[in-house]
Amino acid sequence: MTDLGTRTEPALRRAAPALLGYAAVRALGLLTLALWSAARDKNAYTLLTARWDALWYTRVAELGYGYEVRLPNGDVHSNLAFFPLLPWLERLLHATTPLSFADAGFVVALLASLAAAWGVFAVTEHVYGSRAGVCAVLLWAVLPVGIVQSMAYSESLFTALAAWSLYAVLTGRWVTAGLLASLAGLTRPVGLAVVAAVWVTGIAAFLRDRRDRDLSGSPRAGSVVRNRDAAGERPARGPVPRTAPVRRVLGMALAPLGAAAYVLWVGHRTGRGPLGYLDVQAGWRNGFDGGYAFARFVSDKFTSFPSALAGAGLIVGVGLVVWLYVVGVRQGQPLPLLVYSGVVTALALCASSYFGSKPRLLMPAFPLLLPLVLALARVRTRRSAVIVALIATASALYGAFWLNGSGPP
Repeated sequence: MTDLGTRTEPALRRAAPALLGYAAVRALGLLTLALWSAARDKNAYTLLTARWDALWYTRVAELGYGYEVRLPNGDVHSNLAFFPLLPWLERLLHATTPLSFADAGFVVALLASLAAAWGVFAVTEHVYGSRAGVCAVLLWAVLPVGIVQSMAYSESLFTALAAWSLYAVLTGRWVTAGLLASLAGLTRPVGLAVVAAVWVTGIAAFLRDRRDRDLSGSPRAGSVVRNRDAAGERPARGPVPRTAPVRRVLGMALAPLGAAAYVLWVGHRTGRGPLGYLDVQAGWRNGFDGGYAFARFVSDKFTSFPSALAGAGLIVGVGLVVWLYVVGVRQGQPLPLLVYSGVVTALALCASSYFGSKPRLLMPAFPLLLPLVLALARVRTRRSAVIVALIATASALYGAFWLNGSGPP
């Protein structure tokens, strides 16, 4: 058995309960969607693979970039807004199997969702232990918009890359972290959150090393130093050579390459320079306005009584997200998790994009769930299983209702 196999097999065994629980939750969601859709004379598989963004990704995979739709109001919806990693994988799977492009997108989403669940488990187990890791995966699975994890969208693929990049940072594997961050940057614009986590944690590690040298003096030539994890709390297993800072720099250098390469390519393609991608997003009425448009959207809900209830619900929802982040800070979550979830949350809440997408855009910010995870982990197993089962049922019903209605844009 190779060394990689020796390391991977025990890790997979530890993650098995979480992955089995995750698969059960997703199976419940898909079964509920199938039954609900059949009752409404709709095709559940079409809802998962051939509507909204899934169609745009499939078109990129099949025909490449260059397709756009001009709306009567003058807006231009260009497929250049969609980052390329998911359509690349769809094209690869289509070329090597009998699967159609839509089928390939569904398979990629399913496999990526399992990889994401494993990554969520790995990060949480590393910080809080195995029981918390299982709870984290289950809570991520039963999110109200959890059905998106099974759609031919890029959320599952991005979350998988982000989670494993964060795990690599936490365990001092800087080159791996940089490579995964670069791939995350080829998946969604919010890949900037992963890059930020790598960079901020790397800079903090350099400052910590400098402080340690000032306190204890530089190590002698030829010696080794024991590396700490990214949170600066626990020593990593075994010594690492003094070239560790070089690997850290390399990882930080790799992290932004994916996003930068695509954004610069779009600028070249459109002839609008480095900011060309922002013009493409503006055609979709997407941008970053500090939350002004979202705040106005919420305030407009209070112009009549029925919609005022929705407005109050939105305020409560945003308040809950902010509260979870503050609690995470107080609980001492590792720096890369705080940076990552903070940037994802800021980009989701402060963007002027379609407001119905906000819950979906927040889904990759799994560290926000950790305060709830720790509370659930303290509950007895039987009671926590009942809680998760009830929430999973509600999530499955909501997901089926959502996709058979307006669904995610």
